[in-house]
Amino acid sequence: MNTKSLGFIGAGRITKIFLQAFNNKRFGFKNIVVYDINSEITTKLQKQFPAIEVAGLEKVSSLDIVVIALHPPMIMETLEKIVPYVSDKSLVLSLAPKVKIAGIANKLNTVTKIVRLIPNATSVINEGYNPVSFSVGISGNEKTEILGMLNVLGETFEVPEEKLEAYAIVSAMAPTYFWFQLKKLRDIGVEIGMGKEEANLAVYKSITAALNTLFKSGLKSEEVFDLIPVKPIGEYEKEIETIFDQKLKGLYSKLTS
Repeated sequence: MNTKSLGFIGAGRITKIFLQAFNNKRFGFKNIVVYDINSEITTKLQKQFPAIEVAGLEKVSSLDIVVIALHPPMIMETLEKIVPYVSDKSLVLSLAPKVKIAGIANKLNTVTKIVRLIPNATSVINEGYNPVSFSVGISGNEKTEILGMLNVLGETFEVPEEKLEAYAIVSAMAPTYFWFQLKKLRDIGVEIGMGKEEANLAVYKSITAALNTLFKSGLKSEEVFDLIPVKPIGEYEKEIETIFDQKLKGLYSKLTS
């Protein structure tokens, strides 16, 4: 990708994750340019990644690869602003759920190469699990080139566009359902006598093995659950399942409505 220029519209968390992932692997571009309406955010980002350039919407939008790193409510109005600057040679990569390829194409009528990716925060350590969908205007060779870039973030795989919102719920946001619980478990280990690194390793090893047992052992879910007879928070399982049903299915409905 050393011959390609990369522009980010939006300088928030996901742009920072992308830049860190590229830095980790020393994956280079001809240049990287970032735009955000908030100059404080771009200033802070440039301090962390001095090689990037901060510029206006016109320059960012005219680059080879234009990454739309915005929340869904902001996307359509931003697409209208970049119409004069993108061309039929532009590749537009959207990182948001909800806004479809067809909707982007309707706004950017000269752009035929449109990609949607649902990135995972674990891409920050190049271990993302990121589904991607392509517009029909992208050739097989172009797909290979794009996947070569996106695989720097972790495992990137093509799925039908209609499944992207499901991946947003089940994969992209999954860490936030569990990270605070794992931290709490580690903290309790420290409070009751373990060293911090000792507790870190105990939680990491146990949870990794627990995932493998549930998904790779060949045992039925009920058989896995029955492997441990004592369930200290078992009385709250139904309550937790209800929270998952209400919150996650509700959010999915919003993303697909």
